[in-house]
Amino acid sequence: MTEEAAVGGKRVRGGGGAARRAARSAVSFDSARYIERNIPNLEMLSTEALEIIEANAETVLEEIGVNFANNPAALQRWRDAGADVQGERVHIPRGLARKLCATAPERFTQHARNPERNVEIGGKSLVLSPVYGPPFVRDLDGGRRYATIEDFRSFVKLGYMSKYLHHSGGTVCEPTDVPVNKRHFDMLLAHMTLSDKPFMGSVTEPSRAQDSVDMCKILFGEEFATNNTVMTSLININSPLTFDDTMMGALEIYAANMQASIISPFIVGGAMAPVSVVGTLTQVLAEVLAGIAYSQLVRPGAPVIFGAFVTTIDMNSGAPTFGTPEASQILYGAGQLARRLNLPYRSGGGLCGSKLPDAQAAYETANTLNAALLGGVNFMLHACGWLEGGLVSSFEKFVMDADQLGILHRMAAGVPHDEEAQAMDAIREVGPGGHYLGCSHTERHFQTAFWRSDLLDNKPFETWFDEGARDTQALAAVRVKKLLDSYQQPYLDPAKAEALAAYVARRKAEMPDAFA
Repeated sequence: MTEEAAVGGKRVRGGGGAARRAARSAVSFDSARYIERNIPNLEMLSTEALEIIEANAETVLEEIGVNFANNPAALQRWRDAGADVQGERVHIPRGLARKLCATAPERFTQHARNPERNVEIGGKSLVLSPVYGPPFVRDLDGGRRYATIEDFRSFVKLGYMSKYLHHSGGTVCEPTDVPVNKRHFDMLLAHMTLSDKPFMGSVTEPSRAQDSVDMCKILFGEEFATNNTVMTSLININSPLTFDDTMMGALEIYAANMQASIISPFIVGGAMAPVSVVGTLTQVLAEVLAGIAYSQLVRPGAPVIFGAFVTTIDMNSGAPTFGTPEASQILYGAGQLARRLNLPYRSGGGLCGSKLPDAQAAYETANTLNAALLGGVNFMLHACGWLEGGLVSSFEKFVMDADQLGILHRMAAGVPHDEEAQAMDAIREVGPGGHYLGCSHTERHFQTAFWRSDLLDNKPFETWFDEGARDTQALAAVRVKKLLDSYQQPYLDPAKAEALAAYVARRKAEMPDAFA
């Protein structure tokens, strides 16, 4: 059976024996399936606290309201649904938003162009996706600099080759050498051609969301992309309590096309939300309820994710802080609220405020990664590569974080207690005063018994010293180069690749360059 791709309204056929042979000979590497938790979630808040937050969020929606700025169509949708609209302020009657949210799916599949890399989002799953949004990049050789499209492509390749990453992400860095109004084409093309993992669409302007949908119809075929979720994209709320027309315009495109959106407040606690955990969670819930309810007004059943991106603030400098206990408490609480709504949950990541991939970065990142694992996160954006409060995508930290994500896989699997795990035969075989290094049980399991880092150094001091006494950043730089040098592009039907390139060329030619 051949595959088809659309080019300017025509059908281009590809595939056949040569395509199948090329697909069979494509490079293969070890890639972990998305995580399914076999461990319980940490329930930080009591039922009483959760009920208070829910009641207060309904009060916020009804009495204070939310703004839908510069969006008359959204205001009309809310009027038709029974909300009280005063200017751009929407007052949502108690219970209405929650009722509308009930049509959103509890769990959904995001399809990849390689079906083996499909991910399930919701329930007990955890999908790991890389850093999103930084305008700068950093590496050991070049230091801190503005990101380019070549940097972007390198990150996509690293994500593709990272065993424990399940998702290619979206704006892994902002390629500032490409015009603002055209860079989404190059970013999407990189995700679609340099990786075969699932990816995110553009949200910086509604027409760019539509381009994302149109390109997916070429990549997946129009019928498949119309009837299945093939993108998950990030819709940020302008906290406090404001929904701008740019993000809502993108949400409208994705919801109408049954593509998934993360509805996520963007909050620096103390600046964009109250300083208290319960106060912040009240605002988070109100904003998410309004955003998800609106997606269901556009199209009932559209897949969405309950998002919560919350950092604390240094009250002396005003800078955001990461890996703090209060941020983790909010993460845990938001997860409980999402589960009470039967919605997938997004939060967490390898967040840190450090300028370098150093001890501060490691501490803060580990705190957030562990909280996300225990807090029931289903979609973790920023799982690797985040540096300097999200201003920088770091090549070294990308591979450092990606390596540590293996620990989340092992922890989420839980602890088996079957007969083999009980190891009574080993205890009997060794007896008092012996050792287990050569017993039968150890020989059966020594290769898989303990998780091993592919990056960190555990060699004796003398060996480490003789090899250059390299710290973790230096080891990571070597790994980045090794991965990029060994990268091989996954197979893509030439007809589809040609059709995507033609679409991008045509759309770019239709508009002048704009750098603002």
